Amino acid sequence: MKCPFCGADDTKVTDSRDSDAFETRRRRECEKCEKRFTTYERIEQNPLIVIKKDGRRENFSREKLKNGFTKACQKRDISVEKIDEAIREIENALRNEDKSEIPSSLVGGRVIKKLKKLDKIAYIRFASIYKDFADVKDFEKEIKAIKERGGK
Repeated sequence: MKCPFCGADDTKVTDSRDSDAFETRRRRECEKCEKRFTTYERIEQNPLIVIKKDGRRENFSREKLKNGFTKACQKRDISVEKIDEAIREIENALRNEDKSEIPSSLVGGRVIKKLKKLDKIAYIRFASIYKDFADVKDFEKEIKAIKERGGK
């Protein structure tokens, strides 16, 4: 593994632990510059295909999922670790569906549920796009529904 700081080839693993059933987290240290960094090792799996609303198919993208989460959680007090954990849980749940093709609505539904538990503002941001809010009344309805369910 090359060091991302100095490019040296000699790095050693200082700590290794399983993040979940499909991923191992490794802390590494460069033997040249002595800086530390984290790598993740994942099992290579069959591609997961997402069926979009218009019928198009595209490969599931962990990066696309992370970008959506990051935008929804922007300027909120939510750690990168919590976002990464939510993404791992969603991806694992999708892969446990035992289907090679899944509708985008299933992905969006899982994201909505995670964001609702994680942060109400991030949830509203994501919901405004996912549920295609047309005007302020849609926001008001959703906020009222959160309050009625005991949300803050």
